[in-house]
Order: sequence, then C-alpha cells, then structure tokens
Amino acid sequence: MRVFVLDKNLKPLDPCHQARARELLKKGRAKVFKRYPFTILLLDRTVEESVTHPHRIKIDPGSKTTGVAVVQEKTGRVTSALEVSHRGQRIKDALESRRALRRGRRNRKTRYRKPRFLNRTRKPGWLPPSIESRISNIETWVRRIRKLCPVTAISQELVRFDLQKMQNLEISEVDYQRGELFGFEVKEYLLQKWGRKCAYCGAENVPFEIDHIVAKSKGGSNRVSNLTLSCHSCNQSKGNKPVEKFLKKKPEVLKRIKAQAKTPLKDAAAVNTTRWELYRRLQSTGLPVEVGSGGLTKFNRKIRGIEKTHWTDATCVGTSTPMRLLLNGVKPLIIKAKGHGKRQRCGTDRYGFPIRHAPSQKSFMGFQTGDLVKAHVRQGKYQGNYTGRIAIRFKPSFKLTTGGKSFDVHPKYLKTIHKADGYEYVS
Repeated sequence: MRVFVLDKNLKPLDPCHQARARELLKKGRAKVFKRYPFTILLLDRTVEESVTHPHRIKIDPGSKTTGVAVVQEKTGRVTSALEVSHRGQRIKDALESRRALRRGRRNRKTRYRKPRFLNRTRKPGWLPPSIESRISNIETWVRRIRKLCPVTAISQELVRFDLQKMQNLEISEVDYQRGELFGFEVKEYLLQKWGRKCAYCGAENVPFEIDHIVAKSKGGSNRVSNLTLSCHSCNQSKGNKPVEKFLKKKPEVLKRIKAQAKTPLKDAAAVNTTRWELYRRLQSTGLPVEVGSGGLTKFNRKIRGIEKTHWTDATCVGTSTPMRLLLNGVKPLIIKAKGHGKRQRCGTDRYGFPIRHAPSQKSFMGFQTGDLVKAHVRQGKYQGNYTGRIAIRFKPSFKLTTGGKSFDVHPKYLKTIHKADGYEYVS
C-alpha cells in the first residue's frame, strides 16, 4: 500500500513507498495531511518540479461492498485499494420504521384525510435512498482519490444480470451468439448465489461444476433457478437421479436447496438499477470511462492467477488491465459507510410515543460524534493513552470507544486526529 503525496500547493503527485514517506516525515520535508487514506504534504516541492505518471481508478460495484483500486497505467502497480461497505439495507430499514410510525400516528384517533400520493412528483432519474447511497459512496471516493492522485481515466465493471432470463433461461437465437466469456457470466452468478461451496456436501475450495437440480434428461431446463454448484464426486453420484431420491437421507439439505434455488434477486436488481446511473455520473467527471463485463473481470483474474476479493476484482476490470499486475504488499483500506447523523428530531419508544428530543447542534467544544481522537488520560481507573472514536454529550464528559470497551473522558484530554466524515475505517 503506497502513500498519497501532495505538493505544497495541494496538487497531487505520484504515491510513494511507505519507507520513503517515513524518511520525508523524519527529515521534516513533509507533514501528515490526512489520516484516512494516509496522505503526506511535501513542504519543498511543487507539481511543476516533479514528474507524475497517469493512474487509473478501477471500480467493481457491488450491492453490499464495492471494490476500488488505483493502478499506475505504465507499470501495472496497484498503488491503493479500498473496499467500501454500503449502508443501503440500514437506510431501507430506517425508512420502513419511519413509515410504520407515521402510519400508526395517522390512523390513531385522527380525522380522515384524503390520500395525497397522486400529486407528488419525482425528478427525472430519481432513485430510492437506499440505492442512491450506493452511488453517492462511489462518487465520494472517486472525488477524494482524484484530489490525492494524478488520475487520468476510470474503469467500471458494468455488471449485467438479465433478471428475466434468470427466471427463464430458455433463450434462442444461438444462445444470444454467446462467446467464450458466456460460461464465466453464468458461473459467476451461481458462485455468488450458492456461497462458493458444493450445494450437496458443502465442500469448499475445489473445482465446481454446474449441475441441473432436475436433470435435463428428466425434463429439466437451463433456467438459472434449476442450476446449482456441485463438486465432481457429487455431480457424478447424482447423475440424472431426482434430487429427492439423491438426498433422501439428507432432508435438511434438500429443504435448503429447494428454498435457495428460488431466492430473491434483490442484490442483482440493485446492481442493475445503479449501473447506468453510476456510468453517467462517472462520465460527468470529464475523465474517459472504460466499461467491462463481470465475465471479463473474472477472465482477467483467472489468467493472471489472482485470488478473488472485492479489491482484486477491481484491479482486473476492463480491457485496459495490464498483463502483469504488481499486488505485493497491498493491503486494502476497509471503509464502512456510517452516514452523517440523523434528521430525526424526536426519539420514540416502541409504541411511537416521544421519549427524547435531539439537540439542535452537532458539535460541542470543537468535537463531533464520530471523530477519531487520541486520549491522554492522566488519572483514574482508565489512566493511559488511547485511540478511538467519541460520542459527544453537551457537557464536558464524552464517551470514548476503543478496543471493545467504552468509558467517559473529559474533552481536555482529547486531540482530534481525523474528523468525522461519514465513514469508519479499518486499515
């Protein structure tokens, strides 16, 4: 993992090795500019006096986690890697909770009001908040990386899940003129759906084969709902037997397979919904945007012998992927979206009655909930030095969380090392 470097005018330079960054800091030629992602500011250099090389941001969008990698175009060196966890499901749960409270309040001994839903309009391109948050997270990190690194291009995996054909894969026209990447597309979906393990015996880390739950010789189809993953031995043992007969002695496994074969396609639908809107917003940056399919990403990763993770998938997005990728020493920065607080002004109990009210201010004595701080506690039970996150109270007694424990600390013992920005980091 390389360190981002800025010149004295806050213009991005090429990232440098960690040892070089330590040397510059030790000699006083640089100072720490940002903790996450770690960035230094050179005090004696400008971009005109330096040579920079083009870098490319590569994005592997996902429903729950998105992988991002920064690759130097000429050398193929991966200078930085991120894995951003989205909070779409938490947003959806919060909206449903608000909806339930409002509906209960309106129906509880109140006068009749006509429905107002037909006179509400939405702007073109509107997306639900849970979906919009995924795109906003990616936009945020593309914008931040561009401020820290000389980026000249973007690559995006334009994932294509045909939801209709997932329900009915009986396609014609020479199977959509499928090429050599077709098998990668279908198998990648099955690997995600079945958790990368054999559906019958649970084996992992072995070569998997695509098996028909109802054999084709017995009238089964090529629909994805009829496909599963199997290891070679289970596939041979099952043959064209009915799955009920093959799993006669494993009723729990049979029940699980039948239920999982028709699992909802919520994650695939979320990716489908956001892919083109994300592409349009990346184009609005003014940089050239390259797209590639999920099958091409897996193809690139397989022929280079790279282990699958979110960030390594991102390094293999698109046809611009160098034949040799330098991944040694790269450790991704794990980022979790936490939001910027609540707009809810009144807290309620489980029956919907108000029990507390939120204060109008978000900060107190220069601190804000979510700030990463260093604490030097001089006396008492928790005497010592700590690094953790704080939750403020509007009195000089904040809650500090560090190392799995929480305790109260006076703000005079605290020093902010990273301001709350809506994300939590694990390096």
